Amino acid sequence: MKKNQLILLVIGIVGLGFNSALFAKTTSGNKEGCISCHNGIEDIRDPKSGMLAMIKALGSSHGDGEGCVMCHGGDPKATTAEAAHKGSPKSLMDARGPQTFYPDPGAMDVNKFSCGQGGCHQGYAERLEKALMNTEAGKIQGNLHTWGIPEVQNYQVPWGNYDVKDGDGPVPSVGTPEYKAYMGDMIRAHKDQFPDELKQIPNPSVEEIEKDPKLAGFTYQRQQCQRCHVTVKGREKRGDYRGQGCSSCHIPYGNEGIYQGNDPTINKKEKGHMLVHSIQATRKSVVKAGDVHYSGIPVETCNSCHNRGKRIGVTYQGLMEFPYGSPYNEDGNKQPKLHTKKYLFISDDLHHQIKSRPENPKGGLLCQDCHTSIDMHGDGNIFGTTLAQVEIECEDCHGTPDKFPWELPMGYGEEFQQPLKSDKGRGLSETPSVETMSFATTYPKREGYLKTTRGNPFGNVVKDGKKVIMHSATGNDFQVPILKQLSQDNAYRNQDAMVAMSSVKKHSESLECYACHASWVPQCYGCHVKADYSMDKDGKQKHDTDWIASGSARNADGSTAESPLGVKGIQSPGKISETRSYLRWEEPVLGINGEGRVTPLMPGCQIVYTVIDSKGETIALNVIGTSEDERKELGQERAPLAIDMAPVQPHSAQRKARTCESCHNNPKAMGYGISGGVFQTRYPEDVVEDLIDQKTGQVIPSTFQVQIPKIEALDFDWSTIIKDGQQVQTVGTHWPLSRALPKEMRDAMDRTGLCMGCHREMTNEQLWSKVAKPGRLDDQQHIELMNKLFRAYASEVSSNK
Repeated sequence: MKKNQLILLVIGIVGLGFNSALFAKTTSGNKEGCISCHNGIEDIRDPKSGMLAMIKALGSSHGDGEGCVMCHGGDPKATTAEAAHKGSPKSLMDARGPQTFYPDPGAMDVNKFSCGQGGCHQGYAERLEKALMNTEAGKIQGNLHTWGIPEVQNYQVPWGNYDVKDGDGPVPSVGTPEYKAYMGDMIRAHKDQFPDELKQIPNPSVEEIEKDPKLAGFTYQRQQCQRCHVTVKGREKRGDYRGQGCSSCHIPYGNEGIYQGNDPTINKKEKGHMLVHSIQATRKSVVKAGDVHYSGIPVETCNSCHNRGKRIGVTYQGLMEFPYGSPYNEDGNKQPKLHTKKYLFISDDLHHQIKSRPENPKGGLLCQDCHTSIDMHGDGNIFGTTLAQVEIECEDCHGTPDKFPWELPMGYGEEFQQPLKSDKGRGLSETPSVETMSFATTYPKREGYLKTTRGNPFGNVVKDGKKVIMHSATGNDFQVPILKQLSQDNAYRNQDAMVAMSSVKKHSESLECYACHASWVPQCYGCHVKADYSMDKDGKQKHDTDWIASGSARNADGSTAESPLGVKGIQSPGKISETRSYLRWEEPVLGINGEGRVTPLMPGCQIVYTVIDSKGETIALNVIGTSEDERKELGQERAPLAIDMAPVQPHSAQRKARTCESCHNNPKAMGYGISGGVFQTRYPEDVVEDLIDQKTGQVIPSTFQVQIPKIEALDFDWSTIIKDGQQVQTVGTHWPLSRALPKEMRDAMDRTGLCMGCHREMTNEQLWSKVAKPGRLDDQQHIELMNKLFRAYASEVSSNK
């Protein structure tokens, strides 16, 4: 190990205990080097932190007392900006190679020399390269499945944003021995969901697409869906500004993209800049932005990406896109677009609800408070889906009505309809993870750290007597409601909760918690995509930014073809337009997820595509793919359409869960469509609205237009997944167990029309007068009356035996 790396490692281990005053002589009052131009720029970390002391100490050994070169490279002794951003101390070149300056040190390809250099966050860059935030393998597989692309059928995951190979085998590079053993078993059982190699998503030519129009799905994928991965900087739109690689999350960007720090070289009116030059991370990493001091990574940082697809980020905030933009503001304008959309506030997740809420005086949780480092950075393996990478379950913190979290066995919540390897309780951990001890805020263990279902400790969740405390990166501490403790203390908020969670055992055995608690889910039905390869008014082929091609064109300084401000990146042929059929949020459909549990569903990629060729001719009109492999798997006559109703953890949990009736008396929830699928039945035919001969159905005027063009393959409403006893659209594209609720489950839960058991006798005045009283019964009185009838019937049966 080199001397500088040894120093770095020692200081990194000492961490916050390191005294930055030790190096005051080398840094105080020095306005030479980088600071001669960037005078006033914010420290990347708190001046008293061990991290900044470490950076400055190592910078001093390279002639830079401020430490800028340790992350950015460059030549601190240069006398012009141009020279400073070209040269570099020879000592750094020896370690990093000839590249001299990194505009964004967190960018992929260079973060291993900056964030991941010896003694700092080693291994993170390699893990992130294989993680879903960079490969987006699941998104690619799921979307292309709906276009009918054969290579991704039957749960195959062949492609990512870039070529990547898992060269060190399936054993995770991080995690406890229990976690590594668990993941070994999981990978062996689900090889398709854990590929050991990904190839870059193809880019068919226009000629190939004209021969096979479904290949336009690759244009759609590359131009519209892949802008969020961390290799690229993303779209320059309000709410979408961010950095690259590690900086995507760890450097703050406001929604307006305006810099509010004190570096005189950064234009404070130009959009697209970081908010301040500071790292946001854990509780100990306090960021100062004007008069606001905060810690942790704000939810809106995550939402620069998590606002499309399953929309879990904006849903967590309570937002759902809608087209209207009302109400008007004081200038008489509609609301500004955020992530290129306008929003309606529905209800934010109870874990998010902000400090102004009287029921939540401390404020809410950040995404990182629940999600672990592996959830975000990966563990060194390649993941084909979100379920493969995310290691947490609701029960990890809340337990069940019968068991405390530490009494649950490993694997609880993701059984995949198989017996668990052991029913032994997972227990508590004596230590947090090595990552937490090395880099994050370390909290007192009290009686022990709770564990994820896969066996890793939560570094921020501890057992303290009868309480479980979650330490939020915001600086707040929360007491976690523990279901078994609520049962023992008879402290449920209402009778419904007690019955649903404790009395009906089948619920906790077969349902995800959010099957009931996520009482709303964003439902964007029908994704109508037009891929247009015709010529524009100047005779040039229509085109748009190809995020994969742009991310592949990487420079030695870490920048990509589209990352400099104002640059659109590499263009590819074709122009994509999108619209939808309709929006809903209430009473989501239920189905089975990849773990084999009942879950909410939401429209995933319900693609119906239209393709215009280079001559301007329509070569595919409102086409929907089919899933022949799924027909065979389900053992039914009808091949489901490839449009997807996707299993989802919507991140919209509410204190008041869904009512019993919203599932047991609701055809939509069971998969039969809104109101049983009786609406929107004319999709397979062109709808003409004009003067019509009602006797013959003939259009009377000779000149007329089709008002609603047909979608020939769609003989049901978009919300319908079961028709005539068969599954008619795909339910999840990633895992074999995902599907519609099976018939035996639907039959067991369907209680539609039970009111008729009593109310059909209302016209029998003689009988009704014996049980009815003047006036009306409220809901509680109805419940008590039914209970009285139940008990009377039980007594009668008992006496007749």
